[in-house]
Amino acid sequence: MRLHPLALALAAVAALPAAAQTQDALYLKSLAATCANCHGTDGRAVSGSGVPTLAGMPRDYMIAQLKAFKAGSRPATIMHQLSKGYSDAQIEQIAGYFAAQKP
Repeated sequence: MRLHPLALALAAVAALPAAAQTQDALYLKSLAATCANCHGTDGRAVSGSGVPTLAGMPRDYMIAQLKAFKAGSRPATIMHQLSKGYSDAQIEQIAGYFAAQKP
């Protein structure tokens, strides 16, 4: 059985939103993965490490803290340097990602 070219094109277009969602999800996970070295996999820091767990942290609180690090108004050892590497949109995406994770 041979499919009509229009049917094939429509099927390909229908798959685009799923592919875009997958790309967006992978991009977001890659942004969040940059935090793993200090804050643990998926933002779950090692107990007793002194590094805060990001998983489950309220989104707005995390945005405020990251922007304060970026502006230099919150003291830090390294976060003020790291946060400068993110746009405000990326900070909001990262905060949303970790807010959605279970602590």
